[in-house]
Amino acid sequence: MYLEHNISCNITVHNSFHLIQLLVYIPVFFVGTTLNGLALWIFCYKMNRWTETRVYMTNLVMADGCLLFTLPFKMVFSYNHQQVDTWCLIVESAYFINRLMSIYIITIMAIDRYITVKYPLKAKGLKSPFKAATISACLWILIICLVGITKAWENREQPGICFEPSGKPSRETLLACLLGFFIPLIILSFCSVQVIKKLVRKRNTTAHEEKLIQKAIYIISANMIVFLACFFPVYTGHIVQFIVNYTNAVCSVRSNVNNFVHLASLTANTNCCLDAICYYFVSQEFQEATSLLQKSNTSKSMTYQRQM
Repeated sequence: MYLEHNISCNITVHNSFHLIQLLVYIPVFFVGTTLNGLALWIFCYKMNRWTETRVYMTNLVMADGCLLFTLPFKMVFSYNHQQVDTWCLIVESAYFINRLMSIYIITIMAIDRYITVKYPLKAKGLKSPFKAATISACLWILIICLVGITKAWENREQPGICFEPSGKPSRETLLACLLGFFIPLIILSFCSVQVIKKLVRKRNTTAHEEKLIQKAIYIISANMIVFLACFFPVYTGHIVQFIVNYTNAVCSVRSNVNNFVHLASLTANTNCCLDAICYYFVSQEFQEATSLLQKSNTSKSMTYQRQM
């Protein structure tokens, strides 16, 4: 029953999508390349010393930059309805590896902020640039292996179209959405909310410190909004796509969901530009604000230790 219905369903992206993709990806590619190239140059050559934040942000810029270079191929493959071949699988793998790496580095940075603010004394022993580099390297290796294994196990319909998901419901899709977005989202939300609470409690201070803390709150809130706006639609779309395929929905519904996923992926890829703005150009204000909390928490801990 499923196979007969699936054969009669010709699920293809809407014709206007190719034009929309062109209008979005061309400015994203050039703006993102410029911003990420500038950020990478500053991180590598213009900063005095390596810190945990600098290591993570360098990896984030590298992931976003690598993803940007897959976008021209994605456009060409989509326009030509490129069938799945070795080159297609390489580009697809690079695309998803760098998207996942970007999501996980953003999550790790949120955890790093949370530890710095919540446990300032323990953070000194837990954190170091070398440990940050080790964590980043392990993430790269883990994500590359996971995507490689997934691509090897993937059961694409024949003849498959590059960057077009299989019409068959796949449990790997659910697992990828869970591990690739929703779990990082929960962690990111928890850490961000806890840090904001800590910053709000510190607001009754001097005018200068009040201003710094207010900026830091805006930064964390903006980062959360950007993360949700970029990634929530596409991963929710993948979940809905799994449901309509699993329930063997009519062709029109499946086609509409497929079009939504493709449009949502455009929004997700704009994250390559926004990361450089959110995590670099405003990072100095956050560093200054969190340093106030570190000093406050450290002094309280030392006072408590003396009393003991």
